Amino acid sequence: MSRIQVEGLTKRFGEVAAVDRVSLDISHGDFLVLLGPSGCGKSTLLRMIAGLIEPSGGRVLLDGRDVTFAPPRERDMAMVFQSYALYPHLTVERNIGFPLRSRRRPRAEIRQKVREVAALLDLAELLDRRPRELSGGQRQRVAVGRALVRDPGAFLMDEPLSNLDAKLRTATRGQLRALHHTLGSTIVYVTHDQVEAMTMATRVALLNAGRLEQVGTPTDVYDEPASVFVAGFLGSPAMNLLPARIESRAGRVQVLAPGVELSLWTADDQPAREVTLGVRPEHLVLLPPTSASLASSPTSTSPVFRGVVETVENLGGEEVAQCAVGDARLLARGPRPLGLRPGEPVAFGVPADRVHLFDRASGRRLVWQPASGDIPRERDHVHDSAAAVAGS
Repeated sequence: MSRIQVEGLTKRFGEVAAVDRVSLDISHGDFLVLLGPSGCGKSTLLRMIAGLIEPSGGRVLLDGRDVTFAPPRERDMAMVFQSYALYPHLTVERNIGFPLRSRRRPRAEIRQKVREVAALLDLAELLDRRPRELSGGQRQRVAVGRALVRDPGAFLMDEPLSNLDAKLRTATRGQLRALHHTLGSTIVYVTHDQVEAMTMATRVALLNAGRLEQVGTPTDVYDEPASVFVAGFLGSPAMNLLPARIESRAGRVQVLAPGVELSLWTADDQPAREVTLGVRPEHLVLLPPTSASLASSPTSTSPVFRGVVETVENLGGEEVAQCAVGDARLLARGPRPLGLRPGEPVAFGVPADRVHLFDRASGRRLVWQPASGDIPRERDHVHDSAAAVAGS
């Protein structure tokens, strides 16, 4: 078993908090991806879990045992680095077996373990080669094999695919997913690549400026972003975010902005509030040119965005149209051809349950249910997620 608990972990460099009071509960068998932009603190957090950096505050627990200040060799974890860190003068077989030799394991045991790991990673035919004779993907698999041969409780991986080209990254992602499925081991994986996070993780932890923004499954963080940051970071293209306001009009709550008029839920007493309106490009539905009025049902494709097409990008099977809507820019993504041309007027609808609202000041998500007419309220997904994990 390898359950990793991070409690209020903090790392300061002078006055700068690289990691600021991060708490996570990583269950045995989780594939947790630490995701965020460069400089957000994800690698620093991973290295504190590994014992390579001493924290300024907080604790790290491994299966309930406090290992905050324990050296790396006393933690049942194996690290895979971005740079592979292979010994150039050693063969693949000796690179993989190095951790066992350093622990003075019997030669027969080392040979057997290396052969088992090589077969698992499809390296059996490469054991006599040296790193310079391998491709980038093969070197990465050797680095994983060197970690795997120790049979650790958890794997810590720091952007291990960033040096590979796009084709190799795709192939190696599949191999890592298969490896996790086969072993059932705990993996904590650092990346800034949202495709890696969405395709491999059982859970994603998004960091921003050293703080935890949201923890959840890939589906949760994509469909219900906890903040404007999460909404704007995930997705290609990212979510459209427009300044707007909500207020009651004629017994319904309306979201108002230049070129936008959305009718959402029934209410007479919704106070006016400044919000950020969010809509994913793939959820916009192109309406007929004659469309000029809002439908009455809040759960139909009723909200309307009206503007002018500026550019249309051909992505092969899809197109992305950039449109001017009031003073804002709106991106719409759909199967090619969308049938749009620059300079043409355009109108889009969106199902009301695909509309996201965020408080303008705090950037936090406002939760509402179109069917029940609940008044929106702010929700702190970080605390909700932490409580849910702790209770599981």
